[in-house]
Amino acid sequence: MIKVIIADDEENVCQLIRGLIDWNSLGMEVVGVAHNGVEALDMIKALSPELMITDIRMPGYDGLEMIQRAKIIKDDLDFIIISGYSHFEYAQNAIKYGVGDYLLKPIKKDDFLAALNKMRDRYIQRTEQLSNEERLKNQLKIDAIKLRSNLFTERLLKKGMTTEDQTLDTINETYHFFFQPGLFQVCAVKIDCGFEDQYNNTIQILEEKVMRILNSLLKEHCHEMEIYADDSVTYCVLNFDAIHKKTIRKQMKAVFDDLMVQKVAFEQHEFTIAAGTVVDDVKQLKESFRTVRYAVGQRLLLGTGRFIEDITMHVESQKEGALLAELNKTMGAALEVLDKDAVMNCILGLKQQIETENLLSGQEIVSLSHHVCEMYLTHLRNNQIQIQYGDEFYEKFCIHADRCSSIGQLFEYLSVMVGESLEVIIEDKRQLDTKPIRLAKQYIQQNYMKPISLEEVSSYVGFNPTYFSTLFKKENGSNFVDYISEIRMNNAKELLRETNLNIAVICDRVGYNDLKSFTKSFKKNVGLKPNEYRKLYS
Repeated sequence: MIKVIIADDEENVCQLIRGLIDWNSLGMEVVGVAHNGVEALDMIKALSPELMITDIRMPGYDGLEMIQRAKIIKDDLDFIIISGYSHFEYAQNAIKYGVGDYLLKPIKKDDFLAALNKMRDRYIQRTEQLSNEERLKNQLKIDAIKLRSNLFTERLLKKGMTTEDQTLDTINETYHFFFQPGLFQVCAVKIDCGFEDQYNNTIQILEEKVMRILNSLLKEHCHEMEIYADDSVTYCVLNFDAIHKKTIRKQMKAVFDDLMVQKVAFEQHEFTIAAGTVVDDVKQLKESFRTVRYAVGQRLLLGTGRFIEDITMHVESQKEGALLAELNKTMGAALEVLDKDAVMNCILGLKQQIETENLLSGQEIVSLSHHVCEMYLTHLRNNQIQIQYGDEFYEKFCIHADRCSSIGQLFEYLSVMVGESLEVIIEDKRQLDTKPIRLAKQYIQQNYMKPISLEEVSSYVGFNPTYFSTLFKKENGSNFVDYISEIRMNNAKELLRETNLNIAVICDRVGYNDLKSFTKSFKKNVGLKPNEYRKLYS
């Protein structure tokens, strides 16, 4: 049996949680009920449970602190958070600490049961307690899921592919579906959370909730239904009778309403639901998918937090290509000389042009941003400029760009990615350019006591004297002769202060052959003769 502890400071909530579920049928047993964080930790130590169901705010230790401490006691302990608290940071932090699910009060039995089943499956997989029969069933289930998901990866998501050459029978046989004659429609739920990495974990939790909501509200009205999650967008293929067309639309709105409830805990996330064209033949399924993807893209123009349907797809304009061609020239010139400000202005100008002219669809704008990122990397390669993790750079951009909820946010992210990488490139180049100067300075500091020349030092670092002299002054702020003189004078001052050596010996030690010349240079640099300096500072 999976041992469960319930922790909530409200007794009636604990009773509700305990009485809501037939725990025995899940192979679970409630072994303890705690009303504060300290009591909960004591129970974990004494009872070693596999699952804890807890409120996020409690006396003693609040839920988050209790979870941290509990993980130290038992690192494989699973958690389900149940809370009505509305600040996103609590949900975000709970998920960061490895919480398996996050449910909102008032608790819905179906959601709670689904979360418990998920925790049960995780426990069984982790402890490898499946029988041979269960393993076989589980593998068959996984194989069926993979087959069905291939409809999306091979037909709907893949460019150049279609469903026009497929019959109902061939799709059912090939992809393990049970489609029936009737209507077909693809809908999508889009989750936008911006481009911060901290939201990666919440996307997964929310996708599970989206799937749960879609199944609970739509499945009973369909002959067949399949859900496929592609990072921040969840697609759903529906097959239903014509008499249920209005019901399906009504239920989609109900899905949207349920998603809006989730914003109580996930307030930094935006939800959009989009409906593709309803078609009466499975051959036209790709068309429904194309329209739903187009509708998802339009949220950049129409705004998120809405149900987008009946969108007319416009013919793709030639504007995207023209904008890219124009940008290619200006960005290429700016990157050739590594002018970061000019590159940033190129991106800003493109954004302003898109917003002003309003000729591109949302889908085209996202595609355009991907092409700009590719263009940036191509120009770097053409200029033989190395960028670390170039492939990962583009992949990361595409993933996070698709989570942006507006044109402004999308181009802000593009500017951040390009700007930060350019700063690294420029600094690396600066370090490379100044390396000869650093080597020259090191050589001078080690040999200043000898008569060294510009030709000698420039030859040492591998430059001709004229170029080296110009570069040295540019990077150092003073010319070669002045720098050697400064090094010699600083060492002379130290010897005058710290030793009793006579002036002639010091003159020789800092690289001067003539005492008169040394005295003249010292007075010019310091304002005092060497013997006067010694009297004042020794």
